[in-house]
Amino acid sequence: MAVPSVDPPLPSEPVDAPVDAPVDGPAGDPSRILTVPNLITLVRLLCLPVFVWLLFAQDEVVGAAILLAVLGATDWCDGYVARRFHQQSDFGKLFDPTVDRLLFFVAIVSIMIEGLAPRWFCIVVLVREVTVALINVVLTARGVKPPDVIWWGKAGTMGLMFAFPWFMGGASDLSIAPLFQIGAWITGLVGLAFSYYAAFRYVPRWRANLAAARRGDPAPA
Repeated sequence: MAVPSVDPPLPSEPVDAPVDAPVDGPAGDPSRILTVPNLITLVRLLCLPVFVWLLFAQDEVVGAAILLAVLGATDWCDGYVARRFHQQSDFGKLFDPTVDRLLFFVAIVSIMIEGLAPRWFCIVVLVREVTVALINVVLTARGVKPPDVIWWGKAGTMGLMFAFPWFMGGASDLSIAPLFQIGAWITGLVGLAFSYYAAFRYVPRWRANLAAARRGDPAPA
């Protein structure tokens, strides 16, 4: 008995695409600078002087806290847009983390000057951030690719970016200031633990990338 043949779908028939499939075609030129993700990063950078102005010139602690919270909440936007629409660029890979670190450093130092968060907490966070940043700078200067940021590092940074605005809210005269203090300690301690654990996980990656560079091999994933 003959087996009925099954015709393949015609080329014109629609095929379901993955939910997260890029919508703008193949990956773009990684040497591009003028991309939407880089524009988002630039806007976040331009908000930094506004934060300093609100905090020091206007004494608007709540307004500065809200702006810092927005900057922390939008930290993922530029990276998501770059991946979703295939607009990754070599410039963006350096520009985005540089702006993130700059925002972090300036915000924490400003908050510490104003006494809006515990000094010891600010110092512990800064020690970790400065150490990781310096190691990556040294590796880059020696032609070694720094390791990609891992989930623990991203989660830790996100927790801390929410903790500091809440510390600011807790130091304000708002009626719910005590609730902000509680939220700040919860997210702050969890974020601090995650960020230090991520730094510990980076150590073997730094060593592996350095060894690969000395051998002339590509950096491990």
